[in-house]
Amino acid sequence: MAYDDGNVFAKILRGEMSAHRVLEDEHCIAFMDVMPQSPGHTLVVPREPAEDVFALSETGWAHLTAAAQRVARAVKQAFAPEGVTLTQLNGAAAGQSVFHIHVHVIPRYAGQTLRRHGGAVAPDAELAAHAARIRAALEG
Repeated sequence: MAYDDGNVFAKILRGEMSAHRVLEDEHCIAFMDVMPQSPGHTLVVPREPAEDVFALSETGWAHLTAAAQRVARAVKQAFAPEGVTLTQLNGAAAGQSVFHIHVHVIPRYAGQTLRRHGGAVAPDAELAAHAARIRAALEG
């Protein structure tokens, strides 16, 4: 499949759609997942237009993983989870639903059942508050 520049992440990157951003640099942005599996669930997205890991350049992959690590550290500091899951899906059969490569950073707690991927949209105020916590950790 060819890259679709009309996907939701491409629109966020161009500023055509809003998102609760927590990190932004010349290579990547990170923002709250509107359908979080756990409070603090954040997405890290490269600016490079690539559908999946196979289409992303090696340099793009390096920037994406470095940004995901920074965000994971901030999520750990902001939410004090017992663990953090980083997930990257490639293709519909793997569960990818937005075809612009991205990494999920998901705080995890013992005994916690994750909400369904692509489930209910979280309240905007909740996402804004979670984004503020992560930004504070990134700045601190």
